[in-house]
Amino acid sequence: MTSYIMTIPVVPNNAIHPVPGPLYARIRDELRVQIVSGNYQPHQKLPSESELISRYEVSRITVRQALGELEKEGLLFKVAGKGMFVSKPKPFQDLARLQGFAEAMSQHGYEVYNRLVGLNFLPVAAELTQRLGLAKGLPVTELRRVRHLNREPVSFDISYLGSHLGERLAKEDLASRDMFLILENQYGIPLGFADLAIDAVLADAETAELLQIAKDTPILRVERLTHGRDGAPLVLEYLYCRTDNFQFRLRINR
Repeated sequence: MTSYIMTIPVVPNNAIHPVPGPLYARIRDELRVQIVSGNYQPHQKLPSESELISRYEVSRITVRQALGELEKEGLLFKVAGKGMFVSKPKPFQDLARLQGFAEAMSQHGYEVYNRLVGLNFLPVAAELTQRLGLAKGLPVTELRRVRHLNREPVSFDISYLGSHLGERLAKEDLASRDMFLILENQYGIPLGFADLAIDAVLADAETAELLQIAKDTPILRVERLTHGRDGAPLVLEYLYCRTDNFQFRLRINR
């Protein structure tokens, strides 16, 4: 996969009170605030272009430019012959909490399904062995799953863990159960914390096919090394996530 640096857009604080600038940007920012604040509800129709032209006393080109930018951001969608409508918020997982995918999504009432596409035992994996804190020469288990949310693929997850755990997990129902919950509730291994790294990559042919997107589509890659409560590393994961139907969120305190 080809990596490249991605800047995650953040709505600035001053978007609540738009600053002087191009007319289309001021209209865009004002509409964005109304959408984000809930003044316009999901699937609610926005005022027509003519109404916005009259309200802001601008040209049709200016209104269309503002609406076009909000559509690119995923806040609006167009229905031919009917106008612009507010998009339904994307499902999201809070990265500030160490949870399995199904554990996090079930709290919001979403349907979750995991498709197991590979379970392999790697006899020679020096770097993985080192990162997982295993004795040199011990095999590593590779677990490959496609995570589905409401019957649509959202991520392709590749997990590595010691074979002493992998051999047990191979006998579990990994289609409907979270690995984290199995480790804690069934194996009695309490989780402690995880180290994360996030970047953007272009989907290779295999990942694109599994996620049902075009090859070279930009996706998020999350590297997560989860440790037990005793601090020992347990699971190293690479999560390749679509950006059009799923979000990660994080609250950061000063």
